[in-house]
Amino acid sequence: MTIKCCCFGIKDLAYNVTKIQTMELNVRCVVLLAVGLCSTLLLTTVAAHQEEEEPIMELAEDMGVEDELEDLGLGEELLDGEVEPEDADTPPGPPPAPKVTYKAPEPMGEHFFAESFDRGTLDSWVLSKAKKEDIDEDIAKYDGKWEVEDMKDSKLPGDKGLVLKSRAKHHAISAQLLRPFIFDTKPLIVQYEVNFQQGIDCGGAYVKLLSQTPDLNLDEFVDKTPYTIMFGPDKCGEDYKLHFIFRHKNPKTGEYEEKHAKKPDSDLRTYYTDKKTHLYTLVVNPDNSFEVLVDQTVVNSGNLLTDMTPPINPAAEIEDPDDHKPDDWDERPKIQDPDAVKPEDWDEDAPKQIPDEDAVKPDGWLDDQPEYTSDPDAVKPEDWDEDMDGEWEAPQIPNALCETAPGCGAWQRPMIDNSNYKGKWKAPMIDNPNYQGVWKPRKIANPDFFEDLHPFRMTPFNAVGLELWSMSSDIFFDNFFITNERHTAERWANDGWGLKKAAEGAAEPGLVNQMMTAADERPWLWVVYVLTVAVPLILIIVFFCTGKKAVAPAAADYKKTDEPQPDVKEEEEEKAEEDQVKEEKSQPEAAGKKSDAEDSPAEKEEEEEEEEEEEEAAVNEETEAATDQKQEDDVLRRSPRNTKGRKD
Repeated sequence: MTIKCCCFGIKDLAYNVTKIQTMELNVRCVVLLAVGLCSTLLLTTVAAHQEEEEPIMELAEDMGVEDELEDLGLGEELLDGEVEPEDADTPPGPPPAPKVTYKAPEPMGEHFFAESFDRGTLDSWVLSKAKKEDIDEDIAKYDGKWEVEDMKDSKLPGDKGLVLKSRAKHHAISAQLLRPFIFDTKPLIVQYEVNFQQGIDCGGAYVKLLSQTPDLNLDEFVDKTPYTIMFGPDKCGEDYKLHFIFRHKNPKTGEYEEKHAKKPDSDLRTYYTDKKTHLYTLVVNPDNSFEVLVDQTVVNSGNLLTDMTPPINPAAEIEDPDDHKPDDWDERPKIQDPDAVKPEDWDEDAPKQIPDEDAVKPDGWLDDQPEYTSDPDAVKPEDWDEDMDGEWEAPQIPNALCETAPGCGAWQRPMIDNSNYKGKWKAPMIDNPNYQGVWKPRKIANPDFFEDLHPFRMTPFNAVGLELWSMSSDIFFDNFFITNERHTAERWANDGWGLKKAAEGAAEPGLVNQMMTAADERPWLWVVYVLTVAVPLILIIVFFCTGKKAVAPAAADYKKTDEPQPDVKEEEEEKAEEDQVKEEKSQPEAAGKKSDAEDSPAEKEEEEEEEEEEEEAAVNEETEAATDQKQEDDVLRRSPRNTKGRKD
């Protein structure tokens, strides 16, 4: 009995220790999560401050500006990194970030035109002095102003460009190429940068490649000046366009016709509204394929032969304009059955609705009371003139007596649908036996047919021009470049637009600041932020830090170790013995109640023998169970693992 109590005490002690360890684990997990969350927020805030304080320094290091400026000997002109000497009383701090200024790209490789406006003048450009035709004299002049100036809100000081300065005026300016561009075996690459500094309401920023003609005069550059290609952004209202138009020459007639590329599938809205500098690129290849790129990403592509409107080549056959539909041509697929006859019982005069004869007037209906009565409190206005306004009558108001009654006025039966109504009879429709189909004029050979399989061979051009009208001002143009080498154009773009893009990206606020700014504008975002942080935290605590409930060790666990097991078997055996004794006591009483006449002596002897055999079997089972338990206890006592425990 002492050993049993000791075993139960050890079991309870282990159970309590396990429960305490589980609680300590939960507390530690919660503390660790709280510390981790605070550390993450702190690191994010510090990183955001670092991004705000040192974007230009990182940009200079990434672009290698300092090394290039030292090699060129232009350190003081393009990099202002001087630091004033510190006073003795001034505590040491991080060095100020160097101020990086813009460095215009230098043209390299084969090119036909390169303009970065870094000289700050329009010496190589020609302002148009012409007037537009067929419009009012007041707005016919190309008197819109152009200036070369720094970009507003630029992240790179010194970035100069061509700026359209006037609103609601016509602008025209152009410049000659180094040599004419001839469409032969090499591609055409045209690219330039645009920044809508004030946004854009209605206007364009496209460029025209002016065709090489004997009478080309840049002083008279107007909207009707022949061009080979027109390319660039255009917007009015909610219509966002990115033009690629070229003028194709008809080989039979010699006339020119504009061919428009299909509309891009991409959403162009951002390029017009974000007030950032965007790079527009057009690539036309000798195999008639073309690509339109914005910020070096393709937004439209296709083939000159299949993706232009109207098509380059006309149809081989056309409809004969002199062919006319015969008078007896029947295009009706269905006609009314001429043999159909109206049924005799068809009543076309039957009304669609009739009064309900089963309806009964509700009780309490006021037949003598009108629905509306004159307002007794109304007074004729003092300025009422019966000669001008007629006889004055008080305004009508709802009759108060009708509010409590089912209705007022003359009662009428409600209308219901007429079951005999059939409407006007019409003959049923049948297939037209004389149907000949939809008539079409016959096809004839197109007298104007031609087949141009090389539309890439366009008219050479020798000048570039901007002929624009805009309701927005301060449109910034920069870094025009025309070449026939793809890698040369990419290098020019990376040296110019790539530097601006890196500067704008480095100057953008960090993620935390963007979230804070958005929450200031829309306070409901704070709820989203809290839920975004709280929900994952709660889930982590529930699924990872909540330990299993401490339960008493199962009997199977004792089989894996030599720990003493509680005497569960002995308790079960004692309970079984008590039940058996109760059964034995109840059997003689039940047997005594039976009459001697019902049971013969032989039957009594057989029952007594069976009871004796059952008692002997129960005694044997108890003896075997006691022997097995004793052996198990001996094994547990001899186990070396329990020696120390018994001593304790």
